[in-house]
Amino acid sequence: MYELTAENVVAWLRETGHLAADEPATAEWLAWGVSNVVLRITRPATDDIVLKQSRARLRTEVEWISRLDRIWREAELMRELGGRLPAGTVPQVLFEDRDNYAFAMQAISADHVVWKAELLAGTADSAIARQAGELLGTLHQSTFGDSAAARKWGDREVFEQLRVDPFYHHVARVHPQLEPAISRMVAEMDQRQDCVVHADFSPKNLLITGPLPAALSGQSVRLVNSGDTGESARQLALVDWETGHYGDPAFDLGFFLSHLLLKAVLHAPQHEPVLVLVREFLRSYATARGAEQDILFRRSLLHLAGCMLSRIDGTSTIDYLPQPGRRDVVRRFTFSLLLEPAATMDEALGRLVDGLEESSAELQ
Repeated sequence: MYELTAENVVAWLRETGHLAADEPATAEWLAWGVSNVVLRITRPATDDIVLKQSRARLRTEVEWISRLDRIWREAELMRELGGRLPAGTVPQVLFEDRDNYAFAMQAISADHVVWKAELLAGTADSAIARQAGELLGTLHQSTFGDSAAARKWGDREVFEQLRVDPFYHHVARVHPQLEPAISRMVAEMDQRQDCVVHADFSPKNLLITGPLPAALSGQSVRLVNSGDTGESARQLALVDWETGHYGDPAFDLGFFLSHLLLKAVLHAPQHEPVLVLVREFLRSYATARGAEQDILFRRSLLHLAGCMLSRIDGTSTIDYLPQPGRRDVVRRFTFSLLLEPAATMDEALGRLVDGLEESSAELQ
């Protein structure tokens, strides 16, 4: 496999016939996670593209290996599911290079914002949370009970390599007292074949196009609603489908919500705007599914706990909660959910708020 970089990719595109010899182009690295090389190719004469190439060893301190051909699952899911989701949500796949484990896709507008960056900066846009809920709910509902999709995407080896082992099994090794609860959760997940699961549905992979209205900017941690006068001009695109498979939607919900609640811990004591996003997301998700989802939401709380704890004590940890006091809040909260499961989402959120308030002195 020829390893692509920002320095050699333009020449490679010309050599392989994907770029004319006289067409100007430049390349830059994109920070889309730890598992692949992602490059944006700017072409002044036409539309930009993004090129993605698989890597066997992920860029983490702890060794983390996954099979190279996971990238073909990603390209296939993007091609086949793009038509089931809101227009513009999934970038179009343009070409594949099987020898080099790479594919190219349509580029999102260069002035896009990664939702994670906006959340870290303290902007909580409820319209974007509603879009995210609708998007995930539509993905789950449109593939629910689809036997053809189950046969095609039922293999979970990459999901095991990139999620179950480095998240759940690693945490169980670090905290042996949690092993029985985590094992039960994983066993139940393994038995479910409900719908397509993205398995990397997080603010890092949700890209926002369209500006935040100027009137909504300028505060510290702030709740805004870019759609308060109608449909928001801001739109989401979803990337990074390589862990996609047919399985348990509770994982997607728990995984996503863990990211929001980590931002709530980051911004405490100004955590309430982020909790509003959680509630807006869940309402929109349930609407897209067409029915109440209380049982699913309750099951997702275990995954929320496992995923949230894994970002503190797992293989791939976050860098924005360095304070021991905040990390301990996460540990106490997630331990409580795993050892004494909450009956409802509201109960779980209440536990987090209580934990933040009880630890307020440690969070200064």
